[in-house]
Amino acid sequence: MTAVTKKFRAEMKQLMDIIIHSLYSNKEIFLRELISNAVDAIDKARFLGLTQPAILEDNADWKIVLRVDKPNSALTVSDNGIGMSPESIVEELGVIAKSGAKEFLDNLKTADVQNQPELIGQFGVGFYSAFMVADKVTVESRQAGDPENGVRWTSAGEGTYTVEKTRKEKRGTDVTLHLKDDAKEYLEDWQLRAIVKKFSDFVEHPIVIDVEKEVDGKKQTVEETLNLQKAIWVRAKGEIKDEEYTDFYKHLTRDTQAPLKTIHYAAEGQMEFRALLFVPARRPPAFMAGDPFRQGPSLYVKRVFITENAEALLPPYLRFVRGLVDSSDLPLNVSREMLQDNPLIGKIQKALTNKILQTLIDMAQEEPDKYADFFREWGLILKAGAYTDFENRERLAELLRYESTKTAPGKYTSLAAYVAGMKPEQKDIYYLIGVSRDLLERSPYLENLRAREWETLLMTDPIDEWVVGSLHEYKEKHFKAADKSEAPGATDAERQTVEGQFQPLLAFFKEKLPEIKDARLSSRLKESAAVLVVEEGEMSSYLESVLKQLGQEKMAKAQRILELNPDHAAVQAMRGLFEQNAADPRLADYVRLLYDQAVLAEGSRPADPAAFARRINDLIAKDAQAAKPADAAAK
Repeated sequence: MTAVTKKFRAEMKQLMDIIIHSLYSNKEIFLRELISNAVDAIDKARFLGLTQPAILEDNADWKIVLRVDKPNSALTVSDNGIGMSPESIVEELGVIAKSGAKEFLDNLKTADVQNQPELIGQFGVGFYSAFMVADKVTVESRQAGDPENGVRWTSAGEGTYTVEKTRKEKRGTDVTLHLKDDAKEYLEDWQLRAIVKKFSDFVEHPIVIDVEKEVDGKKQTVEETLNLQKAIWVRAKGEIKDEEYTDFYKHLTRDTQAPLKTIHYAAEGQMEFRALLFVPARRPPAFMAGDPFRQGPSLYVKRVFITENAEALLPPYLRFVRGLVDSSDLPLNVSREMLQDNPLIGKIQKALTNKILQTLIDMAQEEPDKYADFFREWGLILKAGAYTDFENRERLAELLRYESTKTAPGKYTSLAAYVAGMKPEQKDIYYLIGVSRDLLERSPYLENLRAREWETLLMTDPIDEWVVGSLHEYKEKHFKAADKSEAPGATDAERQTVEGQFQPLLAFFKEKLPEIKDARLSSRLKESAAVLVVEEGEMSSYLESVLKQLGQEKMAKAQRILELNPDHAAVQAMRGLFEQNAADPRLADYVRLLYDQAVLAEGSRPADPAAFARRINDLIAKDAQAAKPADAAAK
C-alpha cells in the first residue's frame, strides 16, 4: 500500500486552532487521553481473547509503554491492545465528526473560549489533544490476529493526514508525538511521572517507562512502573484488611491518622458506581464550618482520574467526607460544568448521602463513644444539614447531640434520649442558646426548669438558632426556648391575684423604661429578681450578638419584656417603697438597676456601664451609711 494523503471530513484546521489556543493552560491532559485510549484497546483485546485465543498471539503481558526520544524530541505511547487495521484507522482517526466535531464547533460559537480552559473535558476531542503539544503525530498500529497488515497514520493537524502500509512486529498501537519547542518538558521523566500519578495512577494495566539506573556500578536501562494499579475500591470488601484501607486513606489524603470510619460502597442496577469514602478522625486546622471552603470526593471514570473535590457528588454539609467515586456510566470526558447538569450526578449524590447518613446512624447506635468523638469534630458542619436538607431532616435530627443540664460537662445527649427522659407533665423540649455551657448553667432562665427537674439542652453554636427554628419539633414535641417561652408556673387564678397587687409597680417600670416592650411578673424565676425575655418568633439576644459580630448591626432589634420575680426580696421591697411613696427618687434608680442586672444576665452589656457602676456604688455607700448608727449602739 503506497502512502495516500486524505482530507479530514471536518474543519480540521479550525478545530486544531481552537484546541491549541483554548486548551493551552491544561495541555498535560493529552497524556491522560492517550493512556485512556490505550487502556480501552487492551481491554478490547482481553475480552476478545476469551473466545478467540489466537488474537493474543501468545502475549498477554498487558502494559502501556512510554518511550522518550530526546534527540528527536519525540514521545511515544504504546500499547499491546486490539490495534487498528488500515480500514479502521481511517474510520477512527480520519473522521473527526465521530468525536462530535460539528457539535464541538457549534458549541464554541456560543462559548467564551478564553474562559473555558478545559474544552477537551466539555466536548470530547480525545485523541486530537495530542496536537496541543505536537506539531506532528504518527500512529503505527497492527490489528490483533493480522500480522500482515500494519498501518502508519501521520498528520500535522492542518487538514490532511497520510495513511500507508507498514510492517509492525507486535500487535497494538504506537502513538508518537513530535513535540513542539514549548512542550519539551514532556520529555522529562519527572513530568511524565507526575501526570501519570495525577490522572492514571489506578488504571488496571501497568504504565511503564525505560529509565537509566546504576546497577553494580554500571548504568543500565531498566523498566520502571509509574502507576500503582491497585484500585482498592474495585476489590471485594471481604478481601481487604483494615490496614489496607488505612494505608490507602493516608496515601489519598496525606493525613497521618487512621480514618474514624470507612465506607466501601458499590451501586449496581440502573446506575453503576463504586465509592470508597472515609470520615477523618480529626478536623484539619483550616476547616471551618462558616467559611467558603468546599471539598468533595475525587471523581474517577473507569479508574481514570477526572477531578478532585467533585463538590456535586455530596451535599455541602457532608464535605468533610474524603475519598473517591468511580463511575462506569459517566463519559471519560466529563467536566465540572457537565457534572453540574448531569442527572446521574444527582442520583449518585442521593445514594451516597443515604449511605453516609445510615453509616453515621449505625455508628451512633452501636458505637456511641466513637460517634461522640465524631460529633465533637464534625457536629458543627453536620448541623447545617438539619437546617438545609429538608428531605433528610428527620434522619439528621437523630444525629444531633447536645450537652444538657443532666449531662456531665463534655458529654452529650440525643434528642431521642431527651424525649425518653421527659417528665410525664412535660410537653415540650426546652433549650437555651449561649456562648458557653458554664454561662448557660448559671442563667436565671433555667431556675424554674431546674426546680421542676426538667432537662434543658445547652446549645453553644450560633447555627443552633437556625437548626431548632428549622426542625420546629421532634417526635411531636415542640422546641421551646427557655429565654422566650414561659415555663409553666402558677395557675391562672393565682397569677391574676398577684399581678393585680403588682400592677401599679409594673406600670411604673414601663414608664421609667421606654426601651422595653412590657413589664410583667415571671413564673420562671426562683432566685433572680428580674430577667429579660422576648416573644416567640422574635430575635433572641444571643442571635443579636452573633449578627453584630457579623457586621449586621442594622438588623431589627427585638424589644425585650422585663419579667420580675414577685417572691424576690428586692422586688417586694420596691413594691413596699412604691406603695409608701411613689415619688421617692430612689425608685427610678432601683428600676434602672434591676433592668441593667437583667441585661447582664442575658449576656449583654448595659447601655451605660459607667452609670450602672455609679448606681451600685451609691447603693453600697447608702447601705454602709445606714448601718453606722446600729454599729455604734452595739458598742
